[in-house]
Amino acid sequence: MAKFQYTAMDSRGKETKGVLEADSEQDATAQLKDKGLYPTNISESGAKKKKKKKKSAGSMQITLGTPKIRKKALTTFTRQLAVLLDAGLPLVRSLRTLEKQAKKDIALQSIVGDVANSVEAGATFSESLANHKKSFNDLYVNMVKAGEASGAMEQVLNRLAEFMEKAQKLIAKVKGAMMYPAAVLGIAGIITWGLMVFIIPKFKKIFADLLDGEPLPDLTEFVIAISDFVSNNALITIGGGIVVVVLFIMFKKSKVGSKIIDTLMLKAPPFGGLFTKVAVARFCRTLSTLLASGVSILNALDIVRDTSSNQVLANAVQSVHDAVKEGETMTAPLQQANIFPDMVISMIEVGEETGALPEMLTRIADVYEDEVDVAVDGLTSLIEPMMIVMLAGIVGTIVIAMFMPMISLINKLGG
Repeated sequence: MAKFQYTAMDSRGKETKGVLEADSEQDATAQLKDKGLYPTNISESGAKKKKKKKKSAGSMQITLGTPKIRKKALTTFTRQLAVLLDAGLPLVRSLRTLEKQAKKDIALQSIVGDVANSVEAGATFSESLANHKKSFNDLYVNMVKAGEASGAMEQVLNRLAEFMEKAQKLIAKVKGAMMYPAAVLGIAGIITWGLMVFIIPKFKKIFADLLDGEPLPDLTEFVIAISDFVSNNALITIGGGIVVVVLFIMFKKSKVGSKIIDTLMLKAPPFGGLFTKVAVARFCRTLSTLLASGVSILNALDIVRDTSSNQVLANAVQSVHDAVKEGETMTAPLQQANIFPDMVISMIEVGEETGALPEMLTRIADVYEDEVDVAVDGLTSLIEPMMIVMLAGIVGTIVIAMFMPMISLINKLGG
């Protein structure tokens, strides 16, 4: 028989540690359960050092800086934790189980292990999660805190997992809609650059040799001038592009720039309608999830504001927060924001009057997530011919510019 070191909790939640003899880890677990204890960690005494050595070697794979759990892995972790808790397992044992399962995800394994250690040391689950803000944002931590207060942790975690799944699905749809035009623009840029650097100079040499210094058409001169600049000033062109990107990022990070760009995203066609629907859906889904989990309305609005990626929407939420704090309804500041459609404002007003605001917000989110699907399909159908026309226009202009001197050359040879 081997000796096993164990950490377990009794029915009152008091932690106890010790050593017992058993044929296997399963046998040790059974013995502890017979004594009315719930094991959270069991390890064979002789294998302890070996296990530590293996974990130390694996730590070499951890990247520099604080690790962060990927969103997909976090969603899976949340769903699995809810299932384990719903099955009756204690929190620490559930965390240790998920820690063991995360062998291929070092960041997840490290963070879950640290959270489990913190809970074992006496901290609450929400306090332990708050120590890893890069992985668990304010929304996650506050919902867990609400679950602790209400005693419905499994329901809150299931609701949180469902929220993250829907959010990821929504983001994936928007990225999919943006991917096509971005790819076409990239291809157009590469083709144009290739024509300017490799093809146009050859035509320039042909014109110089055969036309004996005759003036070229204005369009041809313009295209050749661009080609000369791109060919002879490659470093300046690349550097200029980098400077433009850096200036745009700096402008986006400024308060004024952020407001201007976010306003354009919500208003400017053809993507303005799509981004507005996404903003409304995310606002309603986030707020409904928080309120349904037991988070207070003011705290929920703070979290929605802080997790919003759009400055215009964040300012609107702040106005709603201030109005609610003064005892007013949400409808007036929502109307002033000029983001939310009248139907949404009316439904929120009904939800406030009937006391069913979370349910009403969920319905709005469902409707607008469906509308995002329709908008993405419509934009894809609209953008495809627009991109084709744009690409044809660029290439066609260059071709026409090179063909115009050929007419003079043909006439000259014919004469």
